[in-house]
Amino acid sequence: MDAPSGHDKNSDQIAYWNGPNGQRWTDRQSEQDVLLAPVSQAMIDRAAAQPGERILDVGCGCGSTSIALAGQVAPSGFVLGIDISSPMLSRARELAPKEAPVDFVLADATVYPFDPASFDVLVSRFGVMFFAEPVVSFANLRRALRPSGRVVFACWREPRENPWMMAPLQAIYQHVPKLPPQGPEDPGPFAFASEEAGAISEGFGDYWAVTVSDVVSKALGVPEREPLPCVADWDSTSYTTSVPHCLRRVDTNLHYPADLNGEVHHDGQIWSRALWDIRQALGNVKADTVILQGSFDFPGTTMPDLANRTFAAAQQLYGTAAANVVHRAFADRGIL
Repeated sequence: MDAPSGHDKNSDQIAYWNGPNGQRWTDRQSEQDVLLAPVSQAMIDRAAAQPGERILDVGCGCGSTSIALAGQVAPSGFVLGIDISSPMLSRARELAPKEAPVDFVLADATVYPFDPASFDVLVSRFGVMFFAEPVVSFANLRRALRPSGRVVFACWREPRENPWMMAPLQAIYQHVPKLPPQGPEDPGPFAFASEEAGAISEGFGDYWAVTVSDVVSKALGVPEREPLPCVADWDSTSYTTSVPHCLRRVDTNLHYPADLNGEVHHDGQIWSRALWDIRQALGNVKADTVILQGSFDFPGTTMPDLANRTFAAAQQLYGTAAANVVHRAFADRGIL
């Protein structure tokens, strides 16, 4: 069985999907297409492909989504399905109508040399969750997208929200040893499950939007038109009604975990408030340094994990007094 070369950390996945397990998934292609049809349709609807567009389908498997999208972009558009599984791609080529504007390539999307800026849309149904190094993989895929490119992918949410998977597994564990535990970002079904990680990212971005704007405006002598904790953009007046026109704020009084509601922009305000309080206490230079140092190569997905890491960074950089300030800021939000 042919198998592609790829990123060294994806070697386990390449071996899996080109061995007996890959063949078993291929043999169940028709059943899987029926089972996953609602997910496929939701992703296709969100992609909103238009005639003439070029689409990249990552982890296309047996090709059902690639073929469906080819029908939407025809006759002048094109779909490229990429997958590491030789048996699944063989089935995809069998199923694709000869006249469909679709092709398939056996390759690792992490390292494949895509033509730069050659696709309008990137889609993936349960494919990108298997990347061992998502940052490296998505950086390569970003180069393949045009500047106006869109990304739509489907991945599973947390295990507790997928009893169809976890209930049988717990029943099996009554009779066989448990599988080795997986880290929250290990390749697999739940690699992108954490909403909390998304909230951290949004809060991190809001904090930097505020702190950088403050530093730059003072350096240039530009007066602030809105209160500093207000996160705004150039057209926020068109879709906010309150004055000042803030998309979000970094000084809200939300607490962890009581005020989490699963919406990452909302929940991110818990994280940004803690960072804001650190800035108020330490000043922007020390605060920004501590926050960046704590965030570098952060391997986890929860606010308490990153708060502890940031606390340790403050201790290392500026000593106990600064570390206590950081700890207090996170404790006030309920994070520590």
